[in-house]
Amino acid sequence: MRKISSMSGFRFGVTATMLLCELCGAVESLTAEDGWRKHTVYSGAHCSTAVAADFTGDELVDVICNAGGATRLLVAPNWTEVILDAGSRRGLIHSETMDVDRDGDPDFIGTVYSPGLIFWLERPADALRDRWTYHLIDDQVDGIHGLLVGDVDGDGQADLLANSAQPTGPLANSLVWYRAPTNAAEAQRWTPNVLAKGDAPGFSHYLGIGDVNGDGRPDVSSAAKGGPQDADGLGEWFAWWEAPADPTSVWKKHLLADKQLGATNIHPADVNGDGQTDFVASRGHGHGLVWFEAPSWKMHDIQTTFEGPHCLAVIDLDGDGDIDAATCAKDDQVAAWFENDGKGNFTTHVIGTEQAAYDIRALDMDGDSDIDLLIAGQVSRNVVWYENPTRGSK
Repeated sequence: MRKISSMSGFRFGVTATMLLCELCGAVESLTAEDGWRKHTVYSGAHCSTAVAADFTGDELVDVICNAGGATRLLVAPNWTEVILDAGSRRGLIHSETMDVDRDGDPDFIGTVYSPGLIFWLERPADALRDRWTYHLIDDQVDGIHGLLVGDVDGDGQADLLANSAQPTGPLANSLVWYRAPTNAAEAQRWTPNVLAKGDAPGFSHYLGIGDVNGDGRPDVSSAAKGGPQDADGLGEWFAWWEAPADPTSVWKKHLLADKQLGATNIHPADVNGDGQTDFVASRGHGHGLVWFEAPSWKMHDIQTTFEGPHCLAVIDLDGDGDIDAATCAKDDQVAAWFENDGKGNFTTHVIGTEQAAYDIRALDMDGDSDIDLLIAGQVSRNVVWYENPTRGSK
């Protein structure tokens, strides 16, 4: 086996498993409904998060996941594995991809839950052979479950959002956002701007971003699971925070619903086509998915029985111009998408079984101009993507 050594304790290698995949091609199987085809990118260890982008510059979409204590670059089309970071940091709970240093290629951002840590790996000139340099973003937020890239301050540059879900530390029960420093590779750490100052208690999870009230400024949404860990009973809510004129000041919280056991995900989107921003949400440590209809925030069921829909994607999956949704239930181990009729009535389509997930991403994995689904399976110990059969069917 050929191994490529590098400086600073990083090591790179091609594993025997992935060499086998080079010979036999990606593992595939047909699912029962809709013709969505399942492709296995990685298998072998618990994996909470995976992101995708063209990390090697060959115009193919690659994957970076964190599994078995290592951050792994999986190179398309045969998913050849390169170890970016082996054992020098604890397992990651979430990640993002962002051109942090604005050099035209995607970098990797990872986070550890607690004690909190956010860092980025700088994509080098040769992504397969050169060292991906580690840079600290912040270690003062604790309980970081969600990361999200978006333009918070409207300057046309990507920013980073994170949560501090633990009731301890200098930023307890808060949501923060960061501007990437101009010279990010030289920065010692990034400065957190606190948008939710102590008013996001109860173990918040993921984040959403979008203009909710039509004032031209992006607002932020989040959810908190509550449950046995939440001794003070402050969780079980969906909420959004209204952006002020100065986004570096504290934002105004708006509660959408409480008594939502296991609430984890919430994304703004116009669900029923009336020009107003609604919300799509899931109870990833409970059951089911819902949407909230603006302006009264009436709650509608999307699906009521799935146990542990811990991940959520909100996007047009069938190319008909309205907003659909997708999840993979970590406890039921069912992957599904939810077809919107354009008025907020959803039909459930199961596309895979015996597949768990902590993380889901919606993007075009194969370059055929429709949206596929990338899933990081924790207890199923794999990373897979489901190929959308929409192209040419509409």
